[in-house]
Amino acid sequence: MQTSGNTMLITGGTSGIGLGFALEFLKRGNTVIICGRREDRLEAIRKENPEIVTRVCDVADASQRENLCRWIMLEYPRTNVLINNAGIQLATRLTDPVPLDRVRSEVEINFIAPVHLSSMLSHQLASQPQAAIINITSGLAFAPLAHMPVYCATKAALHSLTLSMRYQFRHTPVQVFEIIPPSVDTELGHDMREDKSQSHGGMPIKDFLRDAMTALENDMLEAPVGPSVNLRAKREEMFPIMNR
Repeated sequence: MQTSGNTMLITGGTSGIGLGFALEFLKRGNTVIICGRREDRLEAIRKENPEIVTRVCDVADASQRENLCRWIMLEYPRTNVLINNAGIQLATRLTDPVPLDRVRSEVEINFIAPVHLSSMLSHQLASQPQAAIINITSGLAFAPLAHMPVYCATKAALHSLTLSMRYQFRHTPVQVFEIIPPSVDTELGHDMREDKSQSHGGMPIKDFLRDAMTALENDMLEAPVGPSVNLRAKREEMFPIMNR
């Protein structure tokens, strides 16, 4: 994949992996568009990095996704990269009746949004000489943490979707990548922490970005990063270790 000269949309671009990718691709000479729910975060990023284009969009809302894609195709018709990064991670106790609003939220953001956005932008991407869809899954797609079953299931679904997507786009200029992060030092999963601003540790974001960018540069279409290599290769062995 070419890592410069692109016009790219990154969902969930206001923090963590999404913001990390945005800043890294900006340094490499790309036009970077990020979207997120919170205008205050977008405004702060704009002030610090005025070259980044921002757009308020809650990807949990189908109508907002549709408006985002119409805006992209009208205002940035050279868009050739979509990074499906937005995600939420919630604990779910399946031994009690589940709160369906939380389950639906995880499924909508983590799985339905990438399906919807990729399909709506498919003709736009395929019309470019070089293009890419980059789906951010998780090592937990392969060896799940049992206390967050819905999150892990959505990432497993996104992994499966990526395989089908890659096959369907095989006769187009669109490369379909899957980046498989381990636990990365971001605020993902803050639902399970008392201090919502606290990160959960894990692989430093700069180390994750270094390895992820190397995978993209080398056209590694399915790229586990760091500890995700073991989660993918030794899933049966890793599951009981992770869930002791």
